[in-house]
Amino acid sequence: MDLDKIDARILDLVQRNNRLTSDELGEKVGLSATGVQRRLKRLRSEGVIEADISIVSPKAIGRNVTMLVLVTLERERADIVDRFKQAICNTTEVMSGFYVTGDADFVLLVTANNMEDYEQFTRRFFYENTDIKSFKTMVVMDRVKAGFTLPMPLGASI
Repeated sequence: MDLDKIDARILDLVQRNNRLTSDELGEKVGLSATGVQRRLKRLRSEGVIEADISIVSPKAIGRNVTMLVLVTLERERADIVDRFKQAICNTTEVMSGFYVTGDADFVLLVTANNMEDYEQFTRRFFYENTDIKSFKTMVVMDRVKAGFTLPMPLGASI
């Protein structure tokens, strides 16, 4: 998809604050509110904007422990990988999951209320799954940055 400078500027702004009104966006990019709305509709329909979300503080809702988990599958076959991808998508404790290259097959971002809660999760999610060879947990000591903001090239067309 061809994105021009105005599209890139709109994307940069809504990534940082998706509560800006069309009027506010229009002032910042030099368009009318209607023009901004048309562009946002197109960006959403073409899948450039995947979702409009709010980032919730895990601690505010009692999710006090965050872990990065490296998962290695017993063997890398398409059916096993697909099954594990589906398990990730169906598990609320898993905030993000990535199929990766390197020493592990997957990297998961997992939250729990406490370590006892995480232990129960590991028993249910990892130990009961015969497709999993091993997993390694790294407990997050401090969330330094959280977000989904991508750098936007504000120069020429993308």
